[in-house]
Amino acid sequence: MKSFGLVLIGILSLALGCSKEKNFNERELYFVSPEKIAGFDPIHASDRYSGNEVGKVYEGLYEFHPLKRPYELMPNLADSLPIVSKDGLTYTFKLKKEVLFHDSPAFKDGVGRELKADDVIYSIKRLADPKLQAKGWWLFDQKIVGLNEWREASTSDEPTKYETAVEGLKKIDDYTLQIKLIKPFPQFLYALVMPYSFIVAKEAVDFFGKEFLNHPVGTGPFVLEKFEQSNQIVYHRNPKFRIKLYPQEGEEGDENLGLLTDAGKRIPLVDKIVVNILVESQPTWLSFQKGRTDVLEMKDSHLDQALIEGKTLRSELRGKGVRLLSSPQLDVTFFAFNHEDALFKNNVKLRQAMSLAYDREEANKLFYEGTGFKAQGVIPPGLGGFRKEFKNPYVEYDLEKAKKLLAEAGFPEGKGIPEITIQTRNETVARQQIELFAKSMEKIGIKVKVGMNTWPELINKVTKKQHQMYTMAWGADYPDAENFLGLLYCPNQAPGSNGSNYCSSEFDKLYEEAKVLQEGPERAALYEKLNEMVSVDVPWILGFHRTKFYLVQAWLKNYKFMEFNHTQFQYLNVDLEVKKELSKKF
Repeated sequence: MKSFGLVLIGILSLALGCSKEKNFNERELYFVSPEKIAGFDPIHASDRYSGNEVGKVYEGLYEFHPLKRPYELMPNLADSLPIVSKDGLTYTFKLKKEVLFHDSPAFKDGVGRELKADDVIYSIKRLADPKLQAKGWWLFDQKIVGLNEWREASTSDEPTKYETAVEGLKKIDDYTLQIKLIKPFPQFLYALVMPYSFIVAKEAVDFFGKEFLNHPVGTGPFVLEKFEQSNQIVYHRNPKFRIKLYPQEGEEGDENLGLLTDAGKRIPLVDKIVVNILVESQPTWLSFQKGRTDVLEMKDSHLDQALIEGKTLRSELRGKGVRLLSSPQLDVTFFAFNHEDALFKNNVKLRQAMSLAYDREEANKLFYEGTGFKAQGVIPPGLGGFRKEFKNPYVEYDLEKAKKLLAEAGFPEGKGIPEITIQTRNETVARQQIELFAKSMEKIGIKVKVGMNTWPELINKVTKKQHQMYTMAWGADYPDAENFLGLLYCPNQAPGSNGSNYCSSEFDKLYEEAKVLQEGPERAALYEKLNEMVSVDVPWILGFHRTKFYLVQAWLKNYKFMEFNHTQFQYLNVDLEVKKELSKKF
């Protein structure tokens, strides 16, 4: 017990840092990430934490408007929305001029050059290069004319020939390119917003080689000379960032909330961003309490400490000007089976039995303070394909039905089932969630143990199919249900987004029909059918659609919850006078 106390004191000391005075001369943002990231190569930014960091230094052709809801696309590196042919297959893009890559020894004389159309084409080819095993390849697989053939021709041991032309990737001039699709892909522009599609420079990839992931060279608003695995990442304002202005308009109510006071100002609005890596929730909470973190995404353990009866902010926080924000998430939590494991592959009754035995009511109470919305399918509320009336018969807690199905699956009272290992993150709450799941499974005779991993280790095991089960959450990459249904599409198997390696020919056929349709009643109906079909087949044990609560310091300006927030940081600001005055209360 004494040694545990010493360890905890050490952790808290790291979280609270040294006692030096706060800097009131520069605008600095302070954030916490609960996980370390593996590196800064956009093609491997497969999770929210990596995407948030990559998005500070790299950019895509488009981004989501930081204020408007529903989410609205706006040009970023592109000069405008593309011209699209009548058949929906050919997209013509114009690029902004005078967009510069960060200064780097990769370039002549160390000076960053201008971004050109060739860079966009090169970056898409990197996603397709089989030697790089990009986690984001699924995004363009079977989408662009000639790209899959180029990928297949690049499987030999010889160096990949990036100079070989791809029919569907055509440079018109230095600032114009065309992309031709094999078939309509209504989510194509959303794909260009994702970190996987962010633009890199060939010179930087060649110069740094295997170390490229540790030497980010983008066009973004912040620079990071070198990434090293540590408990802190520090970014500085890009001194050569192009002229880019804070939006002049948002949605109704934004002006009254002060979200347009910086309208028309040049961004980024801060000089520095500091991201501290704090895996455990208590040090994160203490860091916010001490005013050393600007935004706190509250975990379940924070709710009691911050709120009265789960609703009202405690007076000591209100006295410091702290704001409480909440928002339903476009996400879903789940326990995924590895469908290449013989135990689960063709045994739907076993999967259904385990789903029925999971005590979600207890999980919701313990981990979400009752704020979780029990998931009936993979599609969250707020997206086309979610049908409020649908009730999944394998989500309700029913031990007797679970035992009956388990016997029909060939495992009466769990006999014959080896101990199952569920992989998760190396974090206290994540472990406790599996421990509760294990108690649920014990009631039908199934033994479960916890596999603890750092975030990169967990991603690596899922990517390489080195798991029996794992638990995770998926947050929308873009506001379309296709992004969730694609997690169960067979061709997206690991290393793609289908980490459960689930395959159903019936599901795949309908998914392929739906994903080429434009938004409308026909597509929504197919989304509903897919959602309900796959839900009763139980490729995952569904958890919850979560409501997120955030605490925001009074001096942080322009913060509005954003589901797709990897580009949000450039729009944030700090009121130094407010920070200086309120710092006396921390």
